[in-house]
Amino acid sequence: MKMDDMIIVSVDDHVVEPPETFIRHYPADKKDRAPHVRSFDGSEHWVWTDTRHLRTGLNAVVGRDRSEYGMEPTSFTQMRKGCYDPKARVEDMDVNGILGSVNFPSFAGFAGGVMIGKAKKEPEDALLAVRAYNDWHVHEWCGGAPGRLIPLALLPLWDMAETVAELNRMAKLGVHAIAFPDNPTAGGLPSIHNSYWAPVWYACSDLGMILNCHIGTGVEPPHASLETPIDAWITTMPMAISNAAADWLWAPFWKDYPSLRMVLSEGGIGWVPYLLERADHTFDCHHEWTFTDFGNEKPSETFHRHIVTCFID
Repeated sequence: MKMDDMIIVSVDDHVVEPPETFIRHYPADKKDRAPHVRSFDGSEHWVWTDTRHLRTGLNAVVGRDRSEYGMEPTSFTQMRKGCYDPKARVEDMDVNGILGSVNFPSFAGFAGGVMIGKAKKEPEDALLAVRAYNDWHVHEWCGGAPGRLIPLALLPLWDMAETVAELNRMAKLGVHAIAFPDNPTAGGLPSIHNSYWAPVWYACSDLGMILNCHIGTGVEPPHASLETPIDAWITTMPMAISNAAADWLWAPFWKDYPSLRMVLSEGGIGWVPYLLERADHTFDCHHEWTFTDFGNEKPSETFHRHIVTCFID
């Protein structure tokens, strides 16, 4: 398609980090600590210090016939080049009619969950990885196609001083979107209702940063049983973020940061009308004893002012 014909901006795409993602952006004396790709019996794994991760390109099946979908591939040779190469990605976008694209990580976790887990034992290594990922993502991935690939930064959320510093560093590079867990407590972090996050809300509001919360970055979408068909899980997986949506909606900080906004990424939209109907009903029936204060608004109005949704196709 021609550029003038394209109007769609996809706010929930994914990138498979190429093998040199981290090493290239680590300090010279720390490159041996960087995550890297290694082959084991024909499958390529990410290896980071003493941990092996089977996430090279798991399920990156774009370009295949749907009858060939599965939990593959496990090596870069099995993937379409556009999964990990920015020039090839833009060529695919041109064919597909996509003007712009926001890309969540793969190996690193949609909100940097791999780094968050690493920080529990090796915070210095985790911080180096976050910075290296952001440098690769901004300068190489998005820098390879300015205006087409839209930066989405990770944050070292276990360290508030470093988080604010990284927010400011990314803002100076023109980044306006950050990945954030839909429920931080699932990763051992404070809940969104905790004052720990106040510097993040302030910085995002001040810098014009939008929080992008992808499904699966908090509590994993539940699978009813080991006998339940995967089709059932796929059916309800996106709307599993509705629990997080309610948690964010009833958070007390929105009125303090009128310009703060967040996105429910890959969550779909079909369930939203019921959630808002239920939220308004709950407020009307219970706020006199729960003491919830939405000012002069209904919960649904706060939702529409601060929370962005995206449909899936």
